[in-house]
Amino acid sequence: MAMMLAAGGASGKRRRRRKSVMSDINVTPMVDVMLVLLIIFMVSAPLLTVGVPLDLPQTQAKGLEQDKEPLTISVDTQGKVFLQNAEIAVDDLVAKLKAVTEARGGLDERIFVRGDRRVDYGTVMRVMGRLSAAGFRRVALVTEVEQGS
Repeated sequence: MAMMLAAGGASGKRRRRRKSVMSDINVTPMVDVMLVLLIIFMVSAPLLTVGVPLDLPQTQAKGLEQDKEPLTISVDTQGKVFLQNAEIAVDDLVAKLKAVTEARGGLDERIFVRGDRRVDYGTVMRVMGRLSAAGFRRVALVTEVEQGS
């Protein structure tokens, strides 16, 4: 019997099995990171749409529904003209705008004109006159919603 105890038969020692390696990937941290990135992009996306800082006039008009990114012409306080975010000479405006609209689907595309409230009225009208003379018929002025009314 002493031999049996020495061999470990009745000693109470049990062989412990090794735990198997877990092969599942924990996706919770990845989902957390993705949700944080989604929130960051949702907050920052509207801030990236307008590149030329302007102090727009305020009106009570309602906004237009737009399904794709509009063509925007901006006039700042110094009278500089921008097509989207790139500065452009007034003389080159019509040629470049025609090239862009032809690539995007023709002259029927809506063009938004943004003018700073302190810019000379004649400068904005000169830009709009060139657009009208070039055959662009869907031109809209951009304003901010009036506060306090």
